Order: sequence, then structure tokens, then C-alpha cells
Amino acid sequence: MGAVTARKRVIGFLSGSLLVGIAIPAAALVSTAPMEANRTVDVAAGVIQRQFAISTSDGPVEGNVLVVDLNNKRVSADLLFPGAVAARDTVSRMADARGAVAGISGDFFDVNSIEVDGSTIPGTGSPVGPAIADGVELKSAVSAANQRYGPGLAPGATVATVIGVGTDRIGRVDELTLDGTVATPYRDFPLDGLNQYALKEGGIGAFTSVWGSASRIRATCGSDTDRSAPCSAQTAEVVVDDGVVVQVSDTPGSGDISEDAVVLVGREQGAETLKQLKYGDRVDVDYHLESGAEQPPFEFAIGGAPILRVGQPLVGLDDAARAPRTSAGVSIDGRTLYLVTVDGREESSIGLTIQELADFMRGIGVADAVNLDGGGSSTFVAREPGEKRVTVQNDPSDGPERSVPNGIGIFVKDGLFSDL
Repeated sequence: MGAVTARKRVIGFLSGSLLVGIAIPAAALVSTAPMEANRTVDVAAGVIQRQFAISTSDGPVEGNVLVVDLNNKRVSADLLFPGAVAARDTVSRMADARGAVAGISGDFFDVNSIEVDGSTIPGTGSPVGPAIADGVELKSAVSAANQRYGPGLAPGATVATVIGVGTDRIGRVDELTLDGTVATPYRDFPLDGLNQYALKEGGIGAFTSVWGSASRIRATCGSDTDRSAPCSAQTAEVVVDDGVVVQVSDTPGSGDISEDAVVLVGREQGAETLKQLKYGDRVDVDYHLESGAEQPPFEFAIGGAPILRVGQPLVGLDDAARAPRTSAGVSIDGRTLYLVTVDGREESSIGLTIQELADFMRGIGVADAVNLDGGGSSTFVAREPGEKRVTVQNDPSDGPERSVPNGIGIFVKDGLFSDL
């Protein structure tokens, strides 16, 4: 795991509010003085890290911008995750395990423990939104009442929002919704969830081997209006192995799932539907994450709360709470990916509000952006010149890195500074 690097102090004053080539219009940030340049690092060909410092009327703000040129065919982005949806690790360990040259923390995640029959079941650690890694669909979004975006979700925005890069190497912000069907000898019924920690009332969800070993009972807790509501009293679980029902139970279980198996979990009406199945029944589970637009499939995607569309901040973004922030965005043509962290909760950097974060992203040339998990989760890692492992480049507000469920990793093929 990389150690937190010492803060590089301001070394110059930039005229015209320029961040080493990234223009920041004066109106892009609330009550800001001109920006100062800390450091610019060529992490690799097509991957540039820029530290910045801003003076606001409330105090200083510092952070990092990673600019990724998707035109460079040796550069790519992908999901960082610890091998299971319901698991967590530090960004630096996930980046080094995959050989990433840089990365940031990702989606919000389930941290709330629940009480079931006098026992405490810890939060699953699984993320809120959809996720795709290396073209593989990992999970769909939880029901809206169970999201943890708090003030980061604008009115009318959806937890199905993702940012990612398509098979055409174009980055975009989009929505991914689950289209799934369970075919049985009796009738076909819709699938309401894929590897997600919460299901809608009356729903049925599928869990695959990528879920991990975390308890699946969490998916039957909460309600469509209150994520802290008690767990459902009507539940069922069906294990389908190689297309055949091998187990039917009244209570969702835990533990690893074999690669050829799918575990179906239902609550309320969904539980009653599953209880119709019997040992030996043939069952086919089919699912796909549908894009909100006619676009090439995502090669990689991660959930986030939308804050910027076509260069305009969404209406109703929170403009009160300052905190460390993490954001990802794309240029209008989708050819440039921007990864941003903003430090907060310290004298040297007070953080940004969600509204200010959207203004900042717009100011550096971003057209569409999402807010990712901030606070103590906000982490930015990169390889220093000549190093083979990443180190933490920001100042996480918890001190050491926090374990998180996923992140965005940047990768370079065939040498860090090879030309096209």
C-alpha cells in the first residue's frame, strides 16, 4: 500500500486563472481569487496530473486533476474493485494489483449494519450504482430509497447514472437499468436486481459468484421509502446450479457462490413467486444492463450522482455542506476523461460544496460529470516518475486510506511514455 505523500506547497501564481493549460474562468468558482499552481506531473503518455490551490472567501481549497487523453490508444480506463462486489480495499492496493498508473475512489456504498433476530449483520460494503468492469456487467443500482448519495443527488436525478467509457473509446455519462427475466416451467417473471444490497418491496434479485460471501439477507431489508425500515418477514432464496434448482429456503444465506450458480432472493410477493419453484426445476436467468441512449456498450462504468450535463450544473445541487470531494467527468466530445479530488476538513483545504464542485468541473472544460463518494473515502493515487507502485497524492481526511468498494483506474500499455 502506498504511503501518503507530503503536500507539495504552492510554487507560483498563475495569471488569468490558468491551471497549467486548463482554463478556469473567473465565474467558474464561487468567490475565488486567482488559482495557484502547485505541481504538474506527466504520469504517462496521455495522462497528466495537476495539483491546484484556490483561495475562496471561506478559505483555501486544494486538490488534484488527472487529465486522461482517450485518443491515445495505449491509454484506457477500467473499474478498480477487489474481485467481489460486496468487498472493500484501498485504492492504492486495487491500483497496484491491476497495474494501474493512477486512480481515484469511486461509488458510494453500503456501510449500515442491520439487526436480524438479535444478531448484528455488518454492511455489505457493496456500491450503490451499476458497475461494469472489462465489459462484464457486475451489478445494477439499488432501489432509490436505499441510496446513500444524500445531498449529492439533485432533485429528479437517478441512482442508475454512471460514468464510463464505451467500446468506441468515448467517455460518457449515461444511465444503466436492469433488463432481466427468470424463465421457469410455470411462468416467466422479471428480475428486479443484480448483485445489489437492497431490493424493492415485492422484488426478486439475482446474486452471482462476483457478489462474494456477504450475507444476502441485507437485500430484503429497508423499504421503498425508508432504508432503515426492518427486514421483511416474507423472504425466500432459491439456488440454481447449472440451470437446475438445487435448493429452496425461506431465509437468504451467505457464503461464496459457485461460478455456475445463480442465487435468487425474493421478498414479499417476490418470495411467494420463488416458493413455487421445486428441486429439479429448470430455470434460466437472463439479464442485461440497458443504456439510456443508443450508444456502444460500456467497456467500463461506475455509478455516481450526476452534477453536470452539457456544461450546465443540475438544478438543486447542495450549496451548503463543504467536504472533501471526488468527481469524474468527460469533455463534450468524450475524448478526454477528468478525474478530480478536492481535499477538505483541514486548515489548508476546506473542501467544496456540491454546487461548487459542479462549477469547478465546468470551469476546467468538463461537459458531463458525476459526484463520487467523498469525505474520508476521497482518494487519489498515481505513480511518481520512475516508480512502479502508486502513492496517495491527496490528503485523505481520515488520515490513512479508507477501504472502498471500487474506483476508476487508468492504464497504459507498452511502456509509460511510448508514442502512438
